[in-house]
Order: sequence, then structure tokens, then C-alpha cells
Amino acid sequence: MSTTDYLINIALVLLVLTQIRNRRMDLRSLILPVVAVAGAAFYYLKGIPTAGNDVVLELGLGALGVLLGVACARTTSVWRDADGMAYSRAGLAAAVLWVLGVGSRLAFEVYSTHGGAGAITRFSESHSITSGEAWTAALVLMALAEVISRMIVLRVRAARVSTPAGMGGERRPAAASDLAA
Repeated sequence: MSTTDYLINIALVLLVLTQIRNRRMDLRSLILPVVAVAGAAFYYLKGIPTAGNDVVLELGLGALGVLLGVACARTTSVWRDADGMAYSRAGLAAAVLWVLGVGSRLAFEVYSTHGGAGAITRFSESHSITSGEAWTAALVLMALAEVISRMIVLRVRAARVSTPAGMGGERRPAAASDLAA
């Protein structure tokens, strides 16, 4: 792993710090995580292999990213303040899920470059995964899916949260059941 690899992963982990304080859900809060992961994707992703079981790996890790993103969003508080804007704050569970997602990708990268390459190669051969590029694509797609699914669920919850008392509604935080409505 290069210094750039470490810096990119550290930046993605530190992104959680912006989520654990009260955060206005404006355009900036929408763009920052997407730009961060898109930058990492641009740096790492050179293509999306489709031979063998590459697509299965990519879809599987992408689905895991969606699960992490949705769980992270569902464990984040969302409310509308007196200014009429929606706000969010990630709690401990959301922060742990975010770090788990980023950390698992970092751990895989460290493992693959510090003694685990043989085991990954054997696993890949026995499961028809054609190259390291397939692993890279799958891990990047996992990250993109995590960020985008989190953002979508938070935006849906923000749209459904009531306005504060005195502004045409009763103030209440968005609940997980709001997504089912």
C-alpha cells in the first residue's frame, strides 16, 4: 500500500467526524461524501471485469455496501429545526457501521499486500474470480453503494420529517418506520 492509499482510507474514515455532530442537510452535506468516494473510485477503478464470477463478487460486495449504508442511515437521527431545514446526526451505531465498512476495505487491502495475496489468489482461482482488478472493482462498488444508499435513505427520511411546532406541524424526529410508510 502506498502513502496515497493510506491517506485516502484515513480521509474516508475521518468523514464520519462530519456526521457525528448536528449537520444541516444541505447541498454541501450531500456532495461531500459522494465526492470523496467518487475521488477514491476515480483513483482506484480502472474497469469493471465481467468474466468468470467477477460480477457475482462485485454485486455481492455492492449489496453489502447497500446494507451498511441503509443501516448507517437508519441509525442516524434526522429532524427538522425551527429554521425549517432538516438536520442529521450520526450516533455511535452509525459511526461504527461507517468505520466497519471503510475499515473492512482497508483491512482487505493491508492483508492482500502484507502476506495474504496467496490466500486471496487461491480463493479467487477456486471461485472463478479472474483478477485483482475484480477485487478492486468490487471494493470500490461497495464503497459507492454504501455512500449512495446512506444518502438516499437520509434524504427520504428528511423529506418525511415533520416541521417544528409553530411552523405548520409538530416537531418529531424521523423514525425508521417512516421509510415503510
